[in-house]
Amino acid sequence: MTPFDPSAAAKPGAGIFGLPHSAEESAIVLVPVPFAATVSYGGGAERGPAAILAASAQVDLYDLQFGRIYERGIHMLAEDPAILAAHGHARPIAERVIAAGDAPNEADLRAVEAAGDLVNSRVRAQVAELLRRGVVPGVVGGDHSVPFGAIAAVAEQHPGLGILHVDAHADLREAYEGFRWSHASILANVLREVPGVAKLVQIGIRDFCEPELRSIEQSGGRVVTHFDLAWQSRRARGTTFDTLCQEAIAALPQKVYLSIDIDGLDPSLCPNTGTPVPGGLSFGEFAHLLMVLAQSGRTVVGFDLVEVAPGDTEWDANVGARVLYKLCGAALAGR
Repeated sequence: MTPFDPSAAAKPGAGIFGLPHSAEESAIVLVPVPFAATVSYGGGAERGPAAILAASAQVDLYDLQFGRIYERGIHMLAEDPAILAAHGHARPIAERVIAAGDAPNEADLRAVEAAGDLVNSRVRAQVAELLRRGVVPGVVGGDHSVPFGAIAAVAEQHPGLGILHVDAHADLREAYEGFRWSHASILANVLREVPGVAKLVQIGIRDFCEPELRSIEQSGGRVVTHFDLAWQSRRARGTTFDTLCQEAIAALPQKVYLSIDIDGLDPSLCPNTGTPVPGGLSFGEFAHLLMVLAQSGRTVVGFDLVEVAPGDTEWDANVGARVLYKLCGAALAGR
């Protein structure tokens, strides 16, 4: 067998990041979830996992912050045909519901909810099995509805879990456009139905509605939201970005799940994501946030990367692949 050369070009047909590892050999196993039925603006996130996989072949494997991330093994599973079918069935129905506005067909709503139930169940089962094997699970979406099952499985194994959430949106709507399992409701669903999540720390938030703001204010400290504008104002008055990161990380418990919506970054890095918003983190700032988390001694027990939507070029997937590799580095730091 030819030895693996991490400095060589990725070989055709190789796994994620051009790596040769099987799932059994890997410390991190990625679960692709090609589902984005309830997206309400731009589309295409269901193609994110495949696009990231293709773009990942161009990622150089030595990382300045985390070193030889690849050595512990990273593997991406095959896409689940049942989830692919659920997206194909539910998306046209969801489009019909969205077009109907305030007068949706109840059977259509139930059909979309059933598709969400299926995704939640299958992702939870996959992630629970990975946790039993002692590996770090990472979900690659898909829209932001898809990691619910993963978060539920991780919180069941690690009660008292904290979530570090980077996003342009608060995602605390009770439902959106009639959909319970909406991409805009992921954290509301988690807070309501996953009691093992003790703390939610949000960074980059710059689009939200008043009921979401009330949910934050009435959470009793369970939700700590760092609004993007507030961070920018503090930086303008001399507070360093490192200080802001340290303050945010300090609120997290020992075990942390990372939920990263690519639109939490500056939209020049993800122009084709479904709902881009001005502002957000640069790539370097995101990398620094992960390093602060790693240096805090906390343990990353799972993560997701969602809302990467490929466009006419590979740019979104290129950035997404590099964000994903950084997440793998943060998950393995200190282990």
